[in-house]
Amino acid sequence: MRLVALSLLVLAAIVYVVTLHREGAWGYVNAASEAAMVGALADWFAVTALFRHPLGLPIPHTAIVPTRKDSLAESLEQFVTENFLSAEVVAEKMRTAEVSRRAGEWLASGNHAERIVEEGARTIGAALPKLGDDDVTAFVRGSLLPRFAEEPLSPIAGHFLASVVDDGAHHALLDLLMVEAYDWLSENRDLLTDVVGPRAPRWSPRWVDSIVIDRIHREALTWLAAVRDDPRHPARRAIDRLLVQLADDLQNDPEMMDRFEAFKRRMLNHPDMSGSLTAVWDAVRTALIGAIADPAGPLRLRATQAIEDFGKRLQTDEVLIGKVDSRASEAVGYVVRTYGTEIVSVISDTIERWDGREAAARIELHVGRDLQFIRINGTVVGALVGLAIHTFSQLI
Repeated sequence: MRLVALSLLVLAAIVYVVTLHREGAWGYVNAASEAAMVGALADWFAVTALFRHPLGLPIPHTAIVPTRKDSLAESLEQFVTENFLSAEVVAEKMRTAEVSRRAGEWLASGNHAERIVEEGARTIGAALPKLGDDDVTAFVRGSLLPRFAEEPLSPIAGHFLASVVDDGAHHALLDLLMVEAYDWLSENRDLLTDVVGPRAPRWSPRWVDSIVIDRIHREALTWLAAVRDDPRHPARRAIDRLLVQLADDLQNDPEMMDRFEAFKRRMLNHPDMSGSLTAVWDAVRTALIGAIADPAGPLRLRATQAIEDFGKRLQTDEVLIGKVDSRASEAVGYVVRTYGTEIVSVISDTIERWDGREAAARIELHVGRDLQFIRINGTVVGALVGLAIHTFSQLI
């Protein structure tokens, strides 16, 4: 492009020399070629002055890019920050980008869900063995237990218990207890004899004690069976009232709350607590490693199915779509507001590290071709303007 622009300048100079001092129509050609040279040289100077000193002469306000690259970088950074990387612009783009639908289509199609599970299993499988018991024990003793000891858990426990009772989730546990209690008492009549027998009067005959113990055993079994089989048994309702009252006390009764917190601290400060939690973690870790290592295992299959189902919901559930898009927009807006300046600063930081001549060469390499059109257009427009001026002068 430089060669084309220079060729036009040379052509204009040749035409100017050939038509110099000629009359008639050649005078118009001479005027046009003269103006074309002026336009070509002026635009050559303007384009060259951006990147270097024309002809090596230190003319003021030339070689603008090498000498002012830092201020130009800061101006570009400010321009991008204000007009492109603003929280409002990015958030609006996120809202119209249909992120949730696109993500849902990607998750639900092909084997993308399986790939996610596979990569996650590989990462977790590599990370879990590196969490040694010593690290877990240190975390439990140094962070977890002290945090639980300081945090008041009585209101949380009371609220949880109230929710359990409202939902009737404790009924299954009570059913299990009644079944186990009935079976245990049925098989352990001798233990009842050992407990009740020594408390019988000394003057009572053995056969009388045996009859009484049998009666107590039968009545206890009858009562347990009644509680087990009758969902509306008075004992069950009494337990419900007791749990409701306990849940309320855990949230509102200072004395009960203090007792619960004292019990919690005794449990957490017990010497075996950290070891027990570490043992639980070790068992969970071993089970997880074994479960995620099996590609056809139920854990990975369920995880894959769950991701695919989530992807389908992201395409059809308008409520979920709205929530995901809103949260994504808020998250990106937060990142831009918090870290936008640091993100855009890569422009100025990178350009500041460049040498002045290197910066000029890089920029000219990307935009120089278009700048050479300025020289070409200057030559053509100069010729036309020169022709028009000469024609106007002749008319006058």
